[in-house]
Amino acid sequence: MSQKEEKEKLAIITAFMNYTLENDHFPKSVFKFCKDSGMDEKSFYKFFGSLEGVKGTIWETFYDNAMSLLEKDENFEGAKPKEKLLSFYFTFFEVLLLNRSYVLFALSGSNNMMMKMGQLSSLRKMFKAFSAELIEDGNIDKPSYLQHPPKIFSEAAWVQLGFLMKFWIEDSSADFEKTDQAIEKSVQTAFDVFDNTPLSALVDFGKFLWKEKFAVS
Repeated sequence: MSQKEEKEKLAIITAFMNYTLENDHFPKSVFKFCKDSGMDEKSFYKFFGSLEGVKGTIWETFYDNAMSLLEKDENFEGAKPKEKLLSFYFTFFEVLLLNRSYVLFALSGSNNMMMKMGQLSSLRKMFKAFSAELIEDGNIDKPSYLQHPPKIFSEAAWVQLGFLMKFWIEDSSADFEKTDQAIEKSVQTAFDVFDNTPLSALVDFGKFLWKEKFAVS
């Protein structure tokens, strides 16, 4: 895809997000969306087959933006899996923060849970591939009987990301400092399990979740 086409595609994504927030609902048809956004349908269908396709691509773009930022960090490539995952989470949530109003609407609106999860299917695939690579890297120095199956643990990582996204959505702390704590504790717990020393970390993480769940504002 040429640079010009990338800009055209991004313009459609931006128009979609703006339309959604300004109207307090997702576009109901391609025709209405294009008419209100001042574009012809041919331009839309050049990049997307449906409005659902735009929703999924928005989350792909969030992921790609985070990875692009990480790739510019000269220390990222040589970092250990734990540090890579931490860096990804902190960077990904910085990207989400720039688009928080849209994220809150997309994941906290009145649409049902299946619709919410459907738009995340592309993000799920991309993140699971990334986390599987981290698991494979972590297995390199382990004897075969201590290695962990990437497929199972990448699914667990996806569940972890889902938890963190929900936590971030509900976080009202200044500068989202509680989300930062949740990221650090959940990653520590995950890698303690990965390294077969889970008990103290699980207790610590459990106490943190209990405290946050029942904290009085």
